[in-house]
Amino acid sequence: MEKGNVFQNAIIRMIKSLLAAYVITGALLLILALLLYKTQLSESAVNVGIIAIYVIACFLGGFLEGRMMKTRKFLWGGASGLLYFMVLAVISLAAGQGLSGGTSHFITTLILCAAGGTLGGMVS
Repeated sequence: MEKGNVFQNAIIRMIKSLLAAYVITGALLLILALLLYKTQLSESAVNVGIIAIYVIACFLGGFLEGRMMKTRKFLWGGASGLLYFMVLAVISLAAGQGLSGGTSHFITTLILCAAGGTLGGMVS
């Protein structure tokens, strides 16, 4: 019974950190949209901003996950980054986007999300 309770707590903590990462993502995307509206940013600047938002959100999610889990922080942070990417990929596929940037963009985003989460877990 004790092991099941620990597993439930880990899932709840993971959901909390992912929720925080997506709230941060939403807020930063709103700021990026405002900057795009006010300053007429180029497409490349917007793409860099979106990638930076992914890394920042995964970093913060991994940081929170590492703080909550106390042990093996970098693994939990990496798991948080991977789950962030998986949810992002599922939403993108469900919206009909597919692999709009190509396979290399898909893999690069996966690596950046995992690395951001792992770094956040290590810093925590």
